[in-house]
Amino acid sequence: MPAWPQVGASAPGGAANESQMQTPPPVSDEAYSMELGSEARSNYLRAGLVINTAYDDNVLPETGTEPISDVSYTISPTITFDQTTPRLHQTLTYRPGFTFYQHTSDLNEVDQNLALGFQYRLSPHVTASVTDTLRKSSTAFNQFYALSGGAISGSAQSSLPPVFAPTADQLTNATNVALSYQCSRDSMIGASGALTILHYPNPSEVQGLYNSNSRGAAAFYSYRLSRAQYMGVTYQYSTILSSLPSSQSKVQAQTDSETLTHTVLIFYSVYLSPNLSISVSSGPEYLDLSQYPIPPIRSWTPAAMVSMGWQGRHTSFAARYAHIVSGGGGLQGAFNSNSAGASARWQMARTWTLGSTASYSINKNVSQFSQSNPGGHALSGAVTVQHPISDHLNMDFGYMRLSQSYPNIGAVSNAPNANREYVSISYQFARPLGR
Repeated sequence: MPAWPQVGASAPGGAANESQMQTPPPVSDEAYSMELGSEARSNYLRAGLVINTAYDDNVLPETGTEPISDVSYTISPTITFDQTTPRLHQTLTYRPGFTFYQHTSDLNEVDQNLALGFQYRLSPHVTASVTDTLRKSSTAFNQFYALSGGAISGSAQSSLPPVFAPTADQLTNATNVALSYQCSRDSMIGASGALTILHYPNPSEVQGLYNSNSRGAAAFYSYRLSRAQYMGVTYQYSTILSSLPSSQSKVQAQTDSETLTHTVLIFYSVYLSPNLSISVSSGPEYLDLSQYPIPPIRSWTPAAMVSMGWQGRHTSFAARYAHIVSGGGGLQGAFNSNSAGASARWQMARTWTLGSTASYSINKNVSQFSQSNPGGHALSGAVTVQHPISDHLNMDFGYMRLSQSYPNIGAVSNAPNANREYVSISYQFARPLGR
């Protein structure tokens, strides 16, 4: 997580006070901001209502094997709280969703989205933070970044990009605790712990997919080479347990897999301007896989990641590429993963903003004995247009596409492609909060 003593935006790397350090993206765990310059703000309470109607060409009921099309309607109340004081920054976002389908009423669903953030400066150079994100979802299209597995981050992720069953219920929860300490003018150390859960409540909807529970820890050392350059090393540990969604399965113990990884990455970050950074990470990764009935797999493999972020007044852009060995994401076992993602926003005119996101991933099973689940690939993308009608009323419309190829996963192979067109109207009001 980012350390509290971050610097302002008046110099490369944002160095307004040279005694304070940035937390570089490879060790930050914070996503690149996609806010445009005019949108960046804090100390507010915002509430509203979003009404969305969408056309999906791939609705797959529990009792069906072929995709059918349908129109859905979603009502989502929203509330966002963001407050900053000299020592504390706290955020809360809650957005439930009530979705109704015109024909396939069996898919009617109540969704939940909750995000909490708490960052406290214990001393001028020590910062502690806690974040938690909970999402109960019935479709891969519920959030703008859902198809890419989340917003673009500069850190190496410990789990695989997710495999999506288009309209299956799923519950995810991610918790992260971090502590950072600037131990000298140009040195910083930090540590963090994380817990992530992926759960499918209805096994009949996710044939071939697996629940996963992961936990991990990380530590880093960062050194400031100059006002705009940082270099350091990070160690990451993670263990991921994958199991069948049905806990009553007679073969549960035989289908569990445990993926253990140890990763050491050397990173370099450069701030080419106050709003533009590029980061590179590379190093060895150790894998220890236990999966019945194949023999244990232990191996060393290289890991690498490249990311960049640019945030301007009218344009923002972020991109990343990562090569790791990991598990989870709905799959059983460990996989060599190559993934890439990008997001962009452009304010074309005062009242028109264009947004897009795209991702591509290839996952190949590390075990030559697991012919039943060799892996596959996924491609997703979205284009949206935002238009404020008044100070409180906004209109959004867009197109999303998901294409996956996992031949041995029934929940995906029955209908590997999905498309959505949607229109939404939102009403919001905001109240400023005192510092």
